[in-house]
Amino acid sequence: MLSSLLFFGALLLSTCTAVAVPKRALPSGYAPRKATCPSTPLVRPATSLSSQETAYIAHRAGPAQKGLAAWLEKTNSAFTTSSLPTVALTTSGGGYRSLLSGAGVIQGLDARDSSVGTSGLFQGLTYQAGLSGGAWLLSSFAGNDYPTITSLKTNLWTQAFEDSLLLPEYLLAALAYVEVTNDILAKESAGFPPTLTDPWGRLLSYQLLDGFDGGVLDTLSGITGLSNFTSFAVPYPIITSLAVKTFEGQCLPGPNATQMELHPYEFGSWDNQLSAFTQTAYLGTSLSNGVPTTGSCIVNYDNLGYVLGTSSNLFNEACSVVPSATNLSTSLTGDLAAIVEAAHALSTRDEYAVYPNPFFAYPRSSLYESQTDLFLVDGGEALQNNPIWPLIQPYRNVDVILVNDNSADTSTNFPNGSEILTTYVQSLSAGLTKMPVIPSVDTFISEGLNKRPTFFGCNDNTKTTIVYIPNVNYTFPSNEPTSKLQYEPSETSGKSPIPS
Repeated sequence: MLSSLLFFGALLLSTCTAVAVPKRALPSGYAPRKATCPSTPLVRPATSLSSQETAYIAHRAGPAQKGLAAWLEKTNSAFTTSSLPTVALTTSGGGYRSLLSGAGVIQGLDARDSSVGTSGLFQGLTYQAGLSGGAWLLSSFAGNDYPTITSLKTNLWTQAFEDSLLLPEYLLAALAYVEVTNDILAKESAGFPPTLTDPWGRLLSYQLLDGFDGGVLDTLSGITGLSNFTSFAVPYPIITSLAVKTFEGQCLPGPNATQMELHPYEFGSWDNQLSAFTQTAYLGTSLSNGVPTTGSCIVNYDNLGYVLGTSSNLFNEACSVVPSATNLSTSLTGDLAAIVEAAHALSTRDEYAVYPNPFFAYPRSSLYESQTDLFLVDGGEALQNNPIWPLIQPYRNVDVILVNDNSADTSTNFPNGSEILTTYVQSLSAGLTKMPVIPSVDTFISEGLNKRPTFFGCNDNTKTTIVYIPNVNYTFPSNEPTSKLQYEPSETSGKSPIPS
């Protein structure tokens, strides 16, 4: 994780040549727009699961238990399947390294896409969570209605990752920048000043979403209308991010930063400093104590590209240095800055993913009730690079978490257990009791726990069992740096090979 922070910090501080950005005034499906408000409350206290998530999990229970039972019986016919656990999968941050390594894990668990000992376990999952690069994977998977990993690689990723739109020297990238600029100007015109996260998320979307114009019409809440979701055939997806207390002078999230959840039904946090949720579909709506301040609500703020860009936003690493576009060399960040500068003069606000605060004047959200905006960043910046936090909340009753850790904690871009250890320490501070004891980094390394799957919390019914699955060069060099933004077809295939 440290390598990714240093990379993005250096990237933002570097001078750069901006793409010539024409200003346009064309219609865009990206801009938030007004809509009729729902009859249901827009904000609720974090004292239970939402009725929508509760209903989804109840309907998902049948298919998940059937899938898990089939996998267990295939593995060992002597297994008793009358009482089955609730199982979740997480994929860590780590850019394309994590996306591709995590894709290999999913492929090895998915009975539709492999035929190995673990095939079929995906069909038994109830929850799936992603952060940063893991959020890219989850967004591409869920946003395209859960195709197989083989299908994603063949029909989208292989070509997109080779001709990466994140490399401005590509001709196709320059064309995409013009389209993205129009989207950013449209958001500004709608009254929502864009930030670097907007073009960042849009360019990523061209590589991850198969919809019209790089998934410009895809929203996080829109996943609820996709066929695999409506048939309860897939685990419930959760993306994580961190809220930075900029109002206290911070530019980086501290160890106890507010853990934010973004999922198809809701946006918010279980943490005591916020302790509330709002409906994802109506993000961007001006609220005071949970009530709209105007006669209408806002929809389309939850663009899926903006959400996955939020979870991977590291531009705040520059802190007080205002992003700029200069004319000395070519740089992704400089081009992103030029796009945003077409809409307004740049400031440090542009380093964050900004969300109008739905918890304004909401007394339960004591730390944030006076803030008009929330400033979100990469979910791994506080050294919790695995999105475990939502799954150890008592209301979700998750029994087993498969934690796929693709962090770059070492100089060779492999995990060393520090990220999951930090989550354990913070869970104790927050009074969360479900997480099992996690050993020190020294123990991880001396016992090789960072080089093989390891179970934590076995035989303790009061704890969630964690199956730790670290990134290791099992079949292919999988320790590429987080800063790598282009992958050859052989690399895309090699990091998520088809099991046989």
